[in-house]
Amino acid sequence: MKNTDRVKQYAADYCLIFLGGVLYALSVSYFTAPNDIAPGGLTGIATMLNHLFSAPIGTTVLLLNLPLFIWGAFENGRRFILRTIIATALVSILIDLFRLPEITYHGDRVIAAVFGGILSGAGLGFILLRGGSTGGTDIIARNLNRRFPYLSIGRIVLISDAVVVALSAVVYGNIENALYAVIAIFTSSKLIDAVVFGLSRDNGKLMIIITSAPDEVTSVLTTKVNRGVTVLSAHGGYSHTPRGVILCAVRPHDAYRVKAAVTETDGEAFVITVPATAISGLGFSLKEKP
Repeated sequence: MKNTDRVKQYAADYCLIFLGGVLYALSVSYFTAPNDIAPGGLTGIATMLNHLFSAPIGTTVLLLNLPLFIWGAFENGRRFILRTIIATALVSILIDLFRLPEITYHGDRVIAAVFGGILSGAGLGFILLRGGSTGGTDIIARNLNRRFPYLSIGRIVLISDAVVVALSAVVYGNIENALYAVIAIFTSSKLIDAVVFGLSRDNGKLMIIITSAPDEVTSVLTTKVNRGVTVLSAHGGYSHTPRGVILCAVRPHDAYRVKAAVTETDGEAFVITVPATAISGLGFSLKEKP
């Protein structure tokens, strides 16, 4: 990669990390914390400490993360931990900067939970999309998964969030606060998936084409649509008639062009299109050869 390309990539990475930090900080300062909603993780713990002792949420999050940064540096490498420290420090500073009573939302806590989850999910999605994290349970889950592969990262995060949510019911003395936190966490998780998998540079579609004219279809896809394909030999399970199975990975906006070209070439072709959340190789994460 050329130096100019690397600089552009780093600039884009940190611009999205900054945007993600702003969105996440707004979700905490404007929606969840003012309405006594502890949205899991260290942020949830810091929100409860703020309720009990008026400790600043952002500063508390940063202090709680310090020992995890040291642990994460040994386990996950310099690149991950550097971006994690930058993202966490940014979020922590912004959370405390945005805690202005005159602009916080005090109203329907369902609305606060939903919109808090939307903002935090979008923010975390942008940060994760560019190889960072906001520390906390992310670091704990990654490190434990490396040591104990049978423990999935998602399960570890889910258990830790469940503990924080249950604790919030005790701290606030009301089970409704815990239920609002569940709404915020659920909404946030959906937005994270939408951002990470929907905007990922590796995102695409896998098209499985079953045809009796594999040579003709392959020729059309490689010349007119300009997509690479892989051809497998197969036969019908009932008729035992020879068939060709063509695998073609495409960007989402190219799926229609591929299907139209296949239908025009073989009107009886069977086309299956499935989401592919991560595709790497020539034409996707690698640049096309000249």
